[in-house]
Amino acid sequence: MTLQNHQELEVTVVAVASVGAKVDADGETGFIDQVKHPSWWDNGIPQPQPGDRLHAVVLDISRQPPRLSALQRDIDIARRLRGTGS
Repeated sequence: MTLQNHQELEVTVVAVASVGAKVDADGETGFIDQVKHPSWWDNGIPQPQPGDRLHAVVLDISRQPPRLSALQRDIDIARRLRGTGS
């Protein structure tokens, strides 16, 4: 599968570092920066762990690996950009 900007998909966390999480997005590698995971903004949400499944949106396919976000506000923005509402 080729990822596209603003695409929503389910991803699996495969590795975690202090700066974010490497994810598998339908067979492609992606990266979710720590500030693009809800745990950065809410102490009540656990930090990502390998094996976690997340609903995410593709932010930037030009980066290597592509950058994704698990934040609801980024998902909502992508929906508006795609014209599918929130």
